[in-house]
Amino acid sequence: MKKTAEIVWIVLIVFTVFAYLLGKLKLVSTFMVGVLLVTTFIKGELIIDYFMGLKDVSLKYRLIPTVWLVLIISLIAISYYT
Repeated sequence: MKKTAEIVWIVLIVFTVFAYLLGKLKLVSTFMVGVLLVTTFIKGELIIDYFMGLKDVSLKYRLIPTVWLVLIISLIAISYYT
């Protein structure tokens, strides 16, 4: 379990550094915003599954934060693309 948490933490750090470098280097385009939103969703799901401890619980409990995450990311995408 500890090794899994470490790997998840490293993935979270890599995605965060990727997003930081895109902003710092001003490489933001419409496509890259989509990529950033997808990586944000993946980061959120990793946090929900491993650090909130919801990986092994009933689906109805996992859906609450996942639906919230999809809603927020969708609203960000709609506001960016309009």
